[in-house]
Amino acid sequence: MNFWFFGSGGFAARCLEQIVEYVSISLVVTNEPSKAGRGLKARPTPVDVLADRLGLKVYRTHNLLKDTSLVDLLKQDSPEGIFVIDFGHMVNEPYLSWGKVGCLNVHPSLLPRYRGAAPVQRAIMNGEKKTGITVFRLNKEMDAGPILLQEEVEIPENATAGEMLESMAVKSGKILLNALQLFLEGKLLPREQGEVGATYAPKIDKAESKLSWDLPSERFHNIVRALNPNPGAYLMYRGKRLKVWKTLLVVPAEGKPGQIIGLDKGFPVVACSDGAVALLEVQMEGKKRQTGAAWLLGTGLKEGDMII
Repeated sequence: MNFWFFGSGGFAARCLEQIVEYVSISLVVTNEPSKAGRGLKARPTPVDVLADRLGLKVYRTHNLLKDTSLVDLLKQDSPEGIFVIDFGHMVNEPYLSWGKVGCLNVHPSLLPRYRGAAPVQRAIMNGEKKTGITVFRLNKEMDAGPILLQEEVEIPENATAGEMLESMAVKSGKILLNALQLFLEGKLLPREQGEVGATYAPKIDKAESKLSWDLPSERFHNIVRALNPNPGAYLMYRGKRLKVWKTLLVVPAEGKPGQIIGLDKGFPVVACSDGAVALLEVQMEGKKRQTGAAWLLGTGLKEGDMII
C-alpha cells in the first residue's frame, strides 16, 4: 500500500525514520526551506534532510491550503492515506478523507489533554508525571479527531522536553504502525474524543523564557526542563542573559531568593521563594555552555552572595 507523509520538524523526522522500513512512502510533503543565520542561508526542514538521505521524493510547500498543484498530484498518485506529523500546516479536504485511511496523526499527549503546538513542553512545565502518545484521524478541529490508539508514557523527574520528544518519537513510529495494521484489519475502530477533560498546549511564547528566583523551586526546575533545548530558559545576571539548561531540585532549603546557600559537588545551590535549585549547566550570553561549577569559579561568587 502506498502512503504520503506530511511533516516538517525533528519529531516528524524521527517518526518517518521508524516507519519508512515498513510502509511505502511515495511522497514526503514538508515546509519550504527557511532562511536563517548571518548569511540568511536556506535551511531545509529536518524531514527534508532525512527524506533526501533516504532517497524519498520530496514536495515543498509554503501554504498547503492554496497549493493546487499538490491536489493534482494527489489525484494522480492516489495514496491509501496520509501520515501527518509535526507538520505546521492546517490540513483540509480533499486530504482529510482521502483513500481508505484518511489522515493519521501522531500527537505526543494523552488526547484530549494538551491539544496544540507544545504538548510535551506544557506537560513538563505543569509538573505532570505522565503523558502519552495518541494516534488519531485528523478532522477540521485542532487535535480533536477520533482516536485509534493511545499509550501512556512516564515523565522522569529530571527529563527535559528534548529528551522526552526524542524517546517518544521512536515509540510513536511503532505505535503508528501498530494502529495502522489493526485499523486495516478491521480490529480497531476510531472512538470520538469528546470535550470532557480537554486542555490546550499553546506555542511557547518568548516571554515565558525569563526565569525569576521568586518562583517556587519546583516551578523554576520545570520551566528549565520544558524549555530545553528550545528556546531555553534564562536569568539576568549583571545585565546579561544567563541561560539555565539543567537544574536539580533541592528541598527543603531556606534563603533569600537568588542567594547562593551552599554547594553540591561544586554546583551552586540557589534559593528560590520555596526550596532551592542546583545549577548544573548554564551559558552566559555570548559564551559556550558550561557546568554550573565551572561558571561559579569564573564569577568569583561564593556562598551567601546573590545571583542578580
